[in-house]
Amino acid sequence: MASNFEIIAGHPSSHVIIHVPHSARYIPDDVRKDISLSDSQLESELDQMTDSLTAELVLHATANLEVPPTLFINKYSRLVIDPERFPDEREIMNKVGMGAVYQKTSTGENLREPDFANAELISKYFEPYAKAITDLVSEKLNEHGRVLLIDFHSYRAEQHVNAVNHGQARPPVCIGTDSFHTPQALIKLAQDKFAIFGETVLDQPYAGTYVPLSFYGIESRVQSIMLENRADLLVDGKLNPGPRFDEYSSVFAGFIAAIASN
Repeated sequence: MASNFEIIAGHPSSHVIIHVPHSARYIPDDVRKDISLSDSQLESELDQMTDSLTAELVLHATANLEVPPTLFINKYSRLVIDPERFPDEREIMNKVGMGAVYQKTSTGENLREPDFANAELISKYFEPYAKAITDLVSEKLNEHGRVLLIDFHSYRAEQHVNAVNHGQARPPVCIGTDSFHTPQALIKLAQDKFAIFGETVLDQPYAGTYVPLSFYGIESRVQSIMLENRADLLVDGKLNPGPRFDEYSSVFAGFIAAIASN
C-alpha cells in the first residue's frame, strides 16, 4: 500500500523538521466513494480546505539552504484524515464534525453519511502517519539530542462557517505556541523575522503546535512552533503563487537558517 506521507531527508547535521500536513488535494478512490459530495462540490471544498501551495513554498524556501531541514509532507488531502487532530474525544473540532476524520464540510453540510465508521481510515491512514513522524522525531532526537518541529499552514482571510473560533484575529502571520514545547527565544525570532509582513499574533486564530503524542508534555527536548500564514501571503485568488510568494519564501528561508545556526 502506498504511504500517505513523504519524508525528504535534510542535512545530517540538521535537527529541524518541517511538517506540512494540509497542502495536498489527492483523495484515493477507496476514500472518495464514501464522500457524499459531487465532483464539482468536492473541488470547491478542496479549494476551501487545502492549505494551497504550502508544500511548494517549503520546498522553494529550503532548496538552496546550506543546512536544509528534513521535510515531512502529507501527500493526501486532509479530507482523508487530518493528522493534526486528536483521534478521540479530546479533539475540540469534533463539535463541528471535523475531527481526525471529517464528517462535515466547511459550510457544515454532510461530507460523509452520519453513520460513517471512522475506524478503517484511522487504521489505514492516521496511525501509520502518526507512527512515521514519531519515529522520525525519535531518530532525530537520538542523533542530535534535540528536535525542532516547524508546523506549517495557511488559512483564509475569512473564517469558514463551520468553525469554532469565530471573531478572532486573522493577521498575516499567526504564531502557534505551546507552553511546554515552544521556547520564548523561538517565539521572539519568529516575531522578528515575519514582522515584515505586518502584525504577528500569538495563537489567534489558531492556537498550539504539532508535537507527536509520545513526546507531548513529556520531552522538553522536542520543541515546536506553528506558522499559520494568511493565504494571501502565498497565493492569489486562483490559488496560484501570489505576488509575495517569493518574498515570503526568502524570509522563511532566513528563519530556518537562523534556527540552524543556534
